[in-house]
Amino acid sequence: MRALFLIPGGSSKQLQSFAAIAAVADQLKAEVQVVCPMATMPIWGLHPAVGRALPFAYDQATLADWANLMGSVREPDFQLCFNLAPSRQMDLMLSLSHIPTRIAASGFSATEKITPSAESWPNQALAAYLQPVGVRLEADSFRLTLAQADLAAAAAALPAGDGPALLLAPSGAAGDWPAGQWQDLPAAIRTKLPNLRTQAALGGATAGGLRQRAAQIASVDVVLASDPLTVELALLLGIPLVALGREATSLPKRAGVQGLGSATSLSQLTGAEVLAALGLG
Repeated sequence: MRALFLIPGGSSKQLQSFAAIAAVADQLKAEVQVVCPMATMPIWGLHPAVGRALPFAYDQATLADWANLMGSVREPDFQLCFNLAPSRQMDLMLSLSHIPTRIAASGFSATEKITPSAESWPNQALAAYLQPVGVRLEADSFRLTLAQADLAAAAAALPAGDGPALLLAPSGAAGDWPAGQWQDLPAAIRTKLPNLRTQAALGGATAGGLRQRAAQIASVDVVLASDPLTVELALLLGIPLVALGREATSLPKRAGVQGLGSATSLSQLTGAEVLAALGLG
C-alpha cells in the first residue's frame, strides 16, 4: 500500500505528524510520501518511514505548482490520502486523482470526513484521521531514533564534567523570554547545582543541521526551550522538557514535561519561576 500525507505548516507542524505517519506505515505496512512546504523538507530526513517528501507552496501555489503536484500524485499508485490542507483547489486536484480513499475534515473530494478531535495535544489529535482506516495512534509512545554516529558526536561535544547537562534553546523571536534572563540562568542554577553543564542549542535548518540538533537534544538531561523546533524534537526523543510559552494542555501528560507561561507572556516570566519549573525553586 502507498499512502500520501498532505501537511501544510512549518517545521513544528511536520514534527507533530511523525507519530501518525509511523502508525500508518507500521500498521498498514504502507509506503508513505509527504507533501510539505519546501522549507520543511529536511525534517523528513529524520523519519525512516517516509520514502519521499515533495515540496508544495500551499499558500502561494501557482498553476504550474498545482500541475506539478497533480503529476506527482497521479504517477504513483496511492491507495490512501490524508489531507490536512483542505481547500477548493486541493479538492479539485484530489478529485481528479486515482486515490480511492481520501480522508479530510472537510471538502468535496473526501471519501471519509472526520470530526476534528477535541484532544489539545496536536500529535494525538491526528488519531481522528487514522480511525477510518483502522489505525490506532498512541502518539506518546512514539520515539524518534537517531544514528549512533550522530549520538556519539553529540555526546563528545558536551562540556566536560559529570554533572547534569542542560540545553538552552531560546527562539530569539519577538516576545521571547528576555536575552538577559537566558544569560543569567546558568549562574543562578549553579548556586544550587555547582556541577551543572549548559549548552546552547545548535542552529541550522539543513538535513545535517537537524540531525545534529536532534542528537544534541538526545544527549542532555533536560531541555529548556522556547524554540518550537527544539520543543517538538525533545518531545519525540522523550527528553525531560520545560517548554516556555506553551500551555500545559498543548503538551503530552508525561512526567518530566511541562509548559510555562504563554506565547504572549514570556517577557513577564521571572528567573525564579523558571528555576521552580526546573525543580530548583
